[in-house]
Amino acid sequence: MARTAVFGGSFNPIHYGHLLLADEVLDALALDRILFVPAAIPPHKSPAYLAPAADRYAMVELAVVGHPKFAVSDLELRRAGPSYTVDTLEALRIPREDVFLIVGSETFLDLLTWREPRRVARLARIVVVPRVGSAFDPESDAVRKVVREIGLEAIDEEPLIVRATSLPISASDLRRRVREGRSVAYRLPESVAAYIQAKRLYRTGGA
Repeated sequence: MARTAVFGGSFNPIHYGHLLLADEVLDALALDRILFVPAAIPPHKSPAYLAPAADRYAMVELAVVGHPKFAVSDLELRRAGPSYTVDTLEALRIPREDVFLIVGSETFLDLLTWREPRRVARLARIVVVPRVGSAFDPESDAVRKVVREIGLEAIDEEPLIVRATSLPISASDLRRRVREGRSVAYRLPESVAAYIQAKRLYRTGGA
């Protein structure tokens, strides 16, 4: 079975920060593939500023073309209701020793608000990517609480920490730039920028 890391998110839109992070995790853990999983209905984000799920999926498809170890799944688009990670991991049916779940350090600290976080930890090994400049401390009380509550202490396993390069690019800034008619060059693939323009995405709205 191929060693796979699941990289979920709204990808609203996908940009070079996502792609570089994925490539560095791939290299650091000697993985066979990164599986991008765009969320149809992200449970923790307001739908107000989201591009349609089909468009976000299409942009991820465009962004990963040409990378031999990047793939994209429409699993969450085909499933009704909120896009819960536990359901996605269940549906993938990859043995735990071969599947990793990529989360940012802030997301890891919020893991207890997820649907069935203990089950998530039983289905995949957790890979935490701290934001550059953040004060993420694996020994902090906040981190230890999450480790304990999701049951990793019980199986004597720590989350894997991968300190990947973090580009100063944010999806919210890209949406604002599009709305203001400013350049998004060198921040996301040209094919994605062209798609955004052709579909007239992010022309109105707030954050």
